[in-house]
Amino acid sequence: MFFIQLIPGAISEILASVTDTGSLTLADRYGLMAAVLDDSLDEQDRHSLNRLLRSVLKGKVKIVNELSAMC
Repeated sequence: MFFIQLIPGAISEILASVTDTGSLTLADRYGLMAAVLDDSLDEQDRHSLNRLLRSVLKGKVKIVNELSAMC
């Protein structure tokens, strides 16, 4: 069994990166996976996560296969 733990402040960092670049990287997606599996997210992080996922579904954020936005 795997243990996945979200890094504190990760949702805010992912949201800032996606806002800046307009794309969701592979590393961002792994962070979001950890967030979805984390039962202890506070309400603000849960709201930010949902808003980000809705933006992806609406096509406002593109998904890229790069590891980070710096590549």
